[in-house]
Amino acid sequence: MDSSITARGLGTVLLCVVAAGRATVAPVPYAEMASSTYLVPDTSDASGRVPYRYSTAVDWRVDRKVILDPVVIYRGRDHQFGEMSEKDKATLAAYMQTRFADKLRERFTIVNTRGPYTLRVRLTLTGAVANTPVLGTLSRFDLAGAVYNGVQAARDGEGTMTGSVIYGVELFDSSSSRLLGAYVTKQYPNAYDIKASVGDLAAATAGIDKGADAFIAQLK
Repeated sequence: MDSSITARGLGTVLLCVVAAGRATVAPVPYAEMASSTYLVPDTSDASGRVPYRYSTAVDWRVDRKVILDPVVIYRGRDHQFGEMSEKDKATLAAYMQTRFADKLRERFTIVNTRGPYTLRVRLTLTGAVANTPVLGTLSRFDLAGAVYNGVQAARDGEGTMTGSVIYGVELFDSSSSRLLGAYVTKQYPNAYDIKASVGDLAAATAGIDKGADAFIAQLK
């Protein structure tokens, strides 16, 4: 009996490791983003969520308005969507547009016209991974999976068999079109966020939520 339980536990661990390896992707400085040549490794980001960044000395507090461009779905050869359908890409792009607009309204007036004290924000959806149906949720309750996900939650790492989203953020002075800042980020939910493990795009949308919160925090 005990050996059977142990075997099932080891099997789950192996399954989690294999599935996590397949699902995990690392962002790159996407070649067809306008800011690509400016992006450098962000060694100050211990979490690994923002591996590449470009920054200038800007006092964001002086800006009162913002132009939010329509979210771009990245079409470069170095995209990281895997086999994700166009429908799912469009769903994530629309969700990102809404969530970032909601967050920007907390700090800025959203406008459509360039002018002084006005930022322009461009979001580029460059990759995403969907949840693994059923197994992603079950791995939170299996003993071996619970241990692994507990460790991941403590270190802000990705959970087993759950999805993620990758995108680029570029900020411009709307009057001059000068690039003020940019970064590429990978976002995913807490490893023990059970709700985010249910539904193909639940983890990716939860990652967008976390990314939008982190973005607006930088501008306050």
